[in-house]
Parts: sequence; C-alpha cells; structure tokens
Amino acid sequence: MPHVRKREYISPSNDFELQYVEVIQRHQKRTPYGSNTFFKEDVTWDCRNAGQIHGGRGPQGPSSDVAQIQWNSFNDKSNPWSTSVGPGFPGSNCQFPAITPEGLEDSLTHGKDLHEVYSRLLGLKSRHDPSQATIRVTNNVITSQVASGLAKGLFPDTPLDSPVQVVIQSNGIDSLEPSYKCSPADNIRSAYTGSNPDWTEHLTAASALYDKLDRVSGIDRNDSAGWHISFDHYYDNLSAKQCHSKSLPCSTNDTTLCVTEEEANTVYRLGNYEYSYYFRDAVNSTAYSALHFGAWFVELKARLEGKINGSSGVKYYHNIGHDGSMASLMGFLQIDKMVWPGMGSEAVFELYKKDNGKYYLRVLWSGQPMVTSTPLGKLDMIPVETFFEYIDTMVGSGAELFAACNP
Repeated sequence: MPHVRKREYISPSNDFELQYVEVIQRHQKRTPYGSNTFFKEDVTWDCRNAGQIHGGRGPQGPSSDVAQIQWNSFNDKSNPWSTSVGPGFPGSNCQFPAITPEGLEDSLTHGKDLHEVYSRLLGLKSRHDPSQATIRVTNNVITSQVASGLAKGLFPDTPLDSPVQVVIQSNGIDSLEPSYKCSPADNIRSAYTGSNPDWTEHLTAASALYDKLDRVSGIDRNDSAGWHISFDHYYDNLSAKQCHSKSLPCSTNDTTLCVTEEEANTVYRLGNYEYSYYFRDAVNSTAYSALHFGAWFVELKARLEGKINGSSGVKYYHNIGHDGSMASLMGFLQIDKMVWPGMGSEAVFELYKKDNGKYYLRVLWSGQPMVTSTPLGKLDMIPVETFFEYIDTMVGSGAELFAACNP
C-alpha cells in the first residue's frame, strides 16, 4: 500500500519544525497462515534458502561468534501424526506464515523510503542508534522478519554482523498486536458478529460463492475451523497466492474447476466490507476499538508527552504490527473510509513545534493527512493537546482503561 515517500511528501510551512515521528505499519508480504491453507493445495511453495533465521548470541567472547540457524520445514512420513493434517502445499519447506523474499524486499524498500524523508528532517544517524530510534515488534516472528529488512533500509550503515536491538512486550499484555485481555471488548464484538443478523446477512447472500469456493478447496460447509463465519480464511489464501504471482487455485480432483479472477475480487470486496463492519460500521465498533487498542494509544500519548517535556531523547519510533493492529487504530481514530489494511500499510504520527513554542500533530495515512469522521476532521497540524483530549475521551487514563477491561 502507499506509504511516505520523498517524491510525494509535503512538508508544512517553515514555521513548523519536526520533533518526533512515530510509525505503525502492518507487516509486508508473507505466506498464508497454516490455518488458511486448503487440505491439499494445487500449487507448490518453495522456501529453500529463504527460511526464518533463529539462534542466540552473547554480548562478547565465544558466545558472540556463533552460527546462524535457518529453518526448513519438513514432514517425516514415519511420524504417525503427519497424516492427521493435510499436506497443504505439497512438499513445502516453508513456515506458514513467514515473510517471503518478496516481502523482505518490500520491507527494505519501505525502510529506504522512510530514511529518505526522515533522516534529514530528524537528524537520524545512518547506523541504528537506540538512543535516537526505537523499533518495536510483536511476539509473532513475522514482525521481526520485517524488521530485518526495514532496519537495513532505515539505517543503511548498520553492519550486517551487528544485531539491531528491537523492543517487544510480553505475550499476553502486548498492546501492539494487541494480545492483552479485555473481556468487555470481546463481548462487544461477539454481540455484533456471530449470529447477529446484521453480520450473517452478507454470508447468506454469498452462499453461491461459498459453494464454488468449497468445491475448489474441499472445505466442508459445516467445518469447525471458521471458514464460513467470515471470508478471512479465503481472503488470506487467495491474496497470498496472487501477491506472489501464483495462480488462483483449482480443485485437485477436477483441474477444470478453478476460482476465477471475478470470484477472487468478490472475496476481497467482501473482506473489505467485513473489516469496515468490524471497526467502523457496526454499532459499538468504536467502543470495541477503544478497548481493544486503547493501551497502544495510552502509550503513544506518553511518548509524545515525553518528547514535549524533554524526558525522552528518542526522535523516531517504529511499530511493526498486524492487520488487527492497523484496523483497530483506524477504528479508534474513526477514519473516514475504512478498508482492510493491506500488507505494508502505515500510519505516521508527526509531532511539530511551531515557532511560537506550541506543538502540533499531523497523522499521515498512505502518505497523506488522515481524514476522520470525528470533530478532529483532517488530522493535519492539529494542536497536540486536542489529540490528547481525544484519547482521554476514548479511554481515559491507563488505570481507567485497565479497570474498564477488568470489571
């Protein structure tokens, strides 16, 4: 998706000076989740020499000079459990999910584009300096894979043999993924999805499409894995293939029975409808986003305040999250036009100081000022206190949010 790039970037007037930038993005292109693959796919997916890098490293001495480890998935037929799950992509050595080489290239380009804009405006070093810049990931390893490409693009002189330090919150309390527990948020969403007629209406209307997709995939209409409670599974399966120039699927039992381009586009359209319903259109969807992602906004407010009062020297903060992170953010800010956030989609919070000493905020979506349906309107050089007031109105303090999630 479009993001901040030098050729489209527009700086405000000279009486504003950029002080701080915070980026939040969805990860780049990846293989589909294993739960979103058919029992047996009609195409292959090869990840030789492109697997995930794992291992440990000490700060000094022998433990600092150890081998890198790269994963290659495999199935051993002598393992009696290997036949209890589908082969998925036949003979694949990939992880599902994993950022692909194409996704890594996108991550590198994304980092380079941001470097071209913000390194000069913020005075960032060409080598990653944790006192200046922070990169944050989630407990899902695909965000760290993205970070490896992004960091090299953002900080081109960072040595390849020098690990880039990123920050991560513990699973179960992470505000970025988000993974913290909030039963009232879950209850709100359950009330407007599930068997709610406002939700099931589009699923019923798409019955003929489901019939065709199921004949191709072999998925049973009464499956228990969630293929028919939304279009999420089919969306991920089809889009991951097309993003990597793979053909749309055909039945392994009848190679003349294939998903058409028109049918795939309908799945994508319905997926966008579903995300708009989840986060913008359903009754109480804004309350859901506020509870579900409010902790991240409480943290954002604290980081902006830290920059304003001088307690933080960090100039640049980059969050690598997921579609659920981005969609919740868009719902929290009540973006005017909601979409399913694509791979690499980003929102950028720019903090400026005017020559009169006051601070202002600009929020960019797809490289342009975000338009919302709130009284804030277009988020283009609004007083930062006004933005803080909006966060307070939505979730209150951190203690109040915690109490709301744990009644």
